[in-house]
Amino acid sequence: MAEKNQFGEKNVNEKKNKNKQSKFARYSRIPQKRNQQEPQRQQKPQRTQRHKQKQQPKKVEKKPVRIAFLGGLNEVGKNMTLYEYGESMMLVDCGLAFPDSDLPGVDLVLPDFSYVEKNIDKVKGIVVTHGHEDHIGGLAYLLKSVNIPIYSTKLTIGLIQGKLKEHNLLSSAKLNVVKPGDRIKLGEFEVELIHVNHSIPDAVALAVRCDGGTVVQMGDFKIDTTPIDGDPIDLARLAQIGSEGVMCLMSDSTNAERPGYTESESKVGESFDRLFRSAGNRRIIVATFASNIHRVQQIINSAASLGRKVALSGRSLENVVAVAKELGYIDVPDGLIVSLDTLKRYPEDKMVIITTGSQGEPMSALSRMAFSDHRKVEVGPLDYIIISATPIPGNEKTVGKVVNELMKLGAEVIYEKMYDVHVSGHACQEELKMIMSLVKPQYFIPVHGEQKHLQKHRILAESMGIDRKNIIIADNGILVEMTDGGIRVAGSVPAGKVYVDGSGVGDVGNIVLRDRKHLSQDGIIIITASVEADTGYIVSGPEIITRGFVYVKESEELIEQAKRIAYDTLDERLGRNPSDLVAAKTRVRDDISRFVFDKTKRSPMIVPIIMEV
Repeated sequence: MAEKNQFGEKNVNEKKNKNKQSKFARYSRIPQKRNQQEPQRQQKPQRTQRHKQKQQPKKVEKKPVRIAFLGGLNEVGKNMTLYEYGESMMLVDCGLAFPDSDLPGVDLVLPDFSYVEKNIDKVKGIVVTHGHEDHIGGLAYLLKSVNIPIYSTKLTIGLIQGKLKEHNLLSSAKLNVVKPGDRIKLGEFEVELIHVNHSIPDAVALAVRCDGGTVVQMGDFKIDTTPIDGDPIDLARLAQIGSEGVMCLMSDSTNAERPGYTESESKVGESFDRLFRSAGNRRIIVATFASNIHRVQQIINSAASLGRKVALSGRSLENVVAVAKELGYIDVPDGLIVSLDTLKRYPEDKMVIITTGSQGEPMSALSRMAFSDHRKVEVGPLDYIIISATPIPGNEKTVGKVVNELMKLGAEVIYEKMYDVHVSGHACQEELKMIMSLVKPQYFIPVHGEQKHLQKHRILAESMGIDRKNIIIADNGILVEMTDGGIRVAGSVPAGKVYVDGSGVGDVGNIVLRDRKHLSQDGIIIITASVEADTGYIVSGPEIITRGFVYVKESEELIEQAKRIAYDTLDERLGRNPSDLVAAKTRVRDDISRFVFDKTKRSPMIVPIIMEV
């Protein structure tokens, strides 16, 4: 027990000793504190440095952005573009083209998918800008070889579903509905959809982003301030993307030759109202593109206002209207649309027929009407026909032929531009320049059009201040590479044409087409003979059959001379070497070809058939 003083305090000596211990302890701990703190002071700068490193943006090594054009350049149709960045690839659109007159027997023309198939492990998906055939028509054929995810807006996906169903691919397809404003992550790419106006609803432009930069691909578009669906192009968003920085702009060149602005689709509706009233008590037939849903809507509106029923002619038209009606993109009053089978139930002044064939296609509904080959519609003097389309370059002659035939049947045909029965779905020069001024791209690539359209678009870009060295006029198969330091053609990829003939895809090549052209121009001569296998003795023949060459009954002497030449050639060649049938066939072909050309100045295909017995 410690001693206490009179105040109750502990012994003073004890207190002093305690104070000394306290002081000693306090001072004795100082070096220990310093030893503990010194490492902390040395570590502080390191922690601070690490903290600053976290706040600094991580430097990303920019790789070149690559774009390969698989279709859609120096032609109208089969649009298909492939983007590549690092180990990621993505596709935009997969369309088809319709054959020209120099492709006899061909039904459709597709892009070459071999580069996509070769790199399928890198391809993350395909984004489709809108539902026209030149942008979706090849998808079913692509998905037969590679099954990749498809992203597009509601109407476009609806139209794609119909095509995939025809090819029994719908159940396995990976279809994804997106809307303007959505962003799609495809590997190293992020794709934003931007609403634009076109001749079909739900069309979009794309902002394709990756670490290498942003590319804006406009798809097919025009600037319509009074569109039928009431939703103008999103210029504000395009301007905002432009202010963020755009490496490259790829823009539609279809109307790059036309000055000014494209007329609004609503103007066609006003023309329909006026023309429908002037039709009086005649039946009205309107030919338009099957996919032009806005045009179909205006025809329906004008028909309904006059109390007329509407019938649809053309399978593609019926399919598109059915999908658009189901998805709410077209408004049809109940009972307005009737079947073609019921035409005779209604008087002429109560009917409107909407048909395909505005481009004069030989097998289209309008062409069959013109040549009195349609099973359900017979054209006559009580018909008032409106062709609501402008001929695609190259189709002027076929359209003119259909118009002439319709007029021969007594119908009145409205097709001239002055009646305002058609406006384009593509931007003219002032609209193209407006997009450039909003997007402010570093580089520019004109797309969608023939060479004259691409070159005219290039001139427009230069007038907007884009340096010529920053503009690429590409072609199908060209691989364009771009970085902040420049844009260049880096190589080429396979990008030919694949022909669809019936159920065959790609089995018709240039050799087959050359033979078809040969047959169509000069016909064919078939020479048949039978010879003994051992001796080469001619047992029967040669016989000659011709098709498309001469009228046999009027050319008997020519045929007999050809037979004698074929006999002499076979006898001479096989007499020397009975087993060499190949050489004998070649010699017969050459001798007959020379003889026929000398006599007729024609070069028919000659096919020798020699059988051994």
